[in-house]
Amino acid sequence: MFDRLLIVCTGNICRSPVAEALLRRALPDKRLSSAGLGALVGHGVEPTARELAEADGLDVAGHQARQLTREMLAQADLILVMSQGQRRAIGELAPEALGKTMLLGKWLPGEPEIPDPYRKSREAFEHVHELLKAAVGEWAGKL
Repeated sequence: MFDRLLIVCTGNICRSPVAEALLRRALPDKRLSSAGLGALVGHGVEPTARELAEADGLDVAGHQARQLTREMLAQADLILVMSQGQRRAIGELAPEALGKTMLLGKWLPGEPEIPDPYRKSREAFEHVHELLKAAVGEWAGKL
């Protein structure tokens, strides 16, 4: 049912590429991609996010940030975002995609939004990395 998953964050260099790699490992039969609402197009994964991902055995070396497009939204069966603000932004870009757009942290206890660690401390990146792992674990069990 949900074969093509699109993971969206702001810059497509911290959260969404790591979530994509985690989902790829958990759900190898799914077609996964990521993009950003304000992507730093062509950039790789932010160095701290990359270090944490690689320490977990994830390969994010080939990632290049991409700008989200209406076409990407149309092709996805499920769109996972980090915040309600990003969900609203997708609704403005493509209202027809809103029904298939959900929070990555939907199944996490407490606050379901996953904060942006960009330009923040290593501790912020570590916290977000743990949230991403927990959220992906929840989604993997449901997909």
